[in-house]
Amino acid sequence: MAFNPADLFKVRSAAEKFNANHPKLVPFFSAVKGRAMTPGSIIEIAVTDPSGERIETNLRVQESDLELINLLTEIAAKGQ
Repeated sequence: MAFNPADLFKVRSAAEKFNANHPKLVPFFSAVKGRAMTPGSIIEIAVTDPSGERIETNLRVQESDLELINLLTEIAAKGQ
Protein backbone atom coordinates (compact mmCIF):
# COMPACT_ATOMS: atom_id res chain seq x y z
CA MET A 1 0.00 0.00 0.00
CA ALA A 2 1.50 3.32 -1.06
CA PHE A 3 1.38 6.38 1.16
CA ASN A 4 -0.52 9.26 -0.36
CA PRO A 5 0.47 12.62 1.17
CA ALA A 6 -2.88 14.08 0.12
CA ASP A 7 -4.55 11.64 2.52
CA LEU A 8 -2.58 13.15 5.40
CA PHE A 9 -4.02 16.57 4.57
CA LYS A 10 -7.52 15.05 4.49
CA VAL A 11 -6.98 13.48 7.91
CA ARG A 12 -5.62 16.71 9.33
CA SER A 13 -8.54 18.69 7.92
CA ALA A 14 -11.04 16.19 9.33
CA ALA A 15 -9.27 16.23 12.72
CA GLU A 16 -9.36 20.03 12.83
CA LYS A 17 -13.07 20.02 12.04
CA PHE A 18 -13.72 17.29 14.64
CA ASN A 19 -11.79 19.29 17.24
CA ALA A 20 -13.75 22.44 16.37
CA ASN A 21 -17.03 20.54 16.69
CA HIS A 22 -16.01 18.85 19.96
CA PRO A 23 -13.65 21.26 21.74
CA LYS A 24 -13.89 19.51 25.14
CA LEU A 25 -12.59 16.13 23.95
CA VAL A 26 -8.88 16.93 23.55
CA PRO A 27 -8.66 18.79 26.88
CA PHE A 28 -10.44 15.83 28.51
CA PHE A 29 -7.89 13.36 27.20
CA SER A 30 -5.08 15.74 28.17
CA ALA A 31 -6.46 15.96 31.71
CA VAL A 32 -6.79 12.22 32.22
CA LYS A 33 -3.76 10.95 30.31
CA GLY A 34 -1.27 11.94 32.98
CA ARG A 35 -3.10 10.62 36.00
CA ALA A 36 -6.07 8.40 35.22
CA MET A 37 -5.27 6.85 31.88
CA THR A 38 -2.64 4.24 32.62
CA PRO A 39 -2.34 0.61 31.57
CA GLY A 40 -5.17 -1.25 33.29
CA SER A 41 -7.52 1.75 33.39
CA ILE A 42 -10.94 1.23 31.85
CA ILE A 43 -12.47 3.57 29.26
CA GLU A 44 -16.25 3.38 29.01
CA ILE A 45 -18.00 4.56 25.87
CA ALA A 46 -21.73 5.03 25.36
CA VAL A 47 -23.62 6.18 22.29
CA THR A 48 -27.30 7.15 22.42
CA ASP A 49 -28.98 7.45 19.04
CA PRO A 50 -31.74 10.00 18.34
CA SER A 51 -34.45 7.44 19.22
CA GLY A 52 -32.91 6.96 22.68
CA GLU A 53 -31.32 3.55 22.11
CA ARG A 54 -28.08 3.32 24.06
CA ILE A 55 -25.12 1.14 23.11
CA GLU A 56 -22.23 0.83 25.56
CA THR A 57 -18.84 -0.79 25.67
CA ASN A 58 -15.59 -0.52 27.58
CA LEU A 59 -11.96 -1.34 27.11
CA ARG A 60 -9.02 -1.96 29.38
CA VAL A 61 -6.19 0.39 28.41
CA GLN A 62 -2.97 -1.18 27.18
CA GLU A 63 0.40 0.49 26.67
CA SER A 64 -0.08 0.47 22.87
CA ASP A 65 -3.44 2.23 23.31
CA LEU A 66 -1.70 5.02 25.19
CA GLU A 67 0.76 5.46 22.34
CA LEU A 68 -2.12 5.95 19.87
CA ILE A 69 -4.03 8.27 22.21
CA ASN A 70 -0.91 10.38 22.77
CA LEU A 71 -0.28 10.60 19.04
CA LEU A 72 -3.88 11.60 18.29
CA THR A 73 -3.84 14.14 21.11
CA GLU A 74 -0.63 15.70 19.75
CA ILE A 75 -2.06 15.86 16.22
CA ALA A 76 -5.31 17.42 17.46
CA ALA A 77 -3.43 19.98 19.55
CA LYS A 78 -1.47 21.09 16.49
CA GLY A 79 -4.78 21.75 14.73
CA GLN A 80 -5.91 24.24 17.38
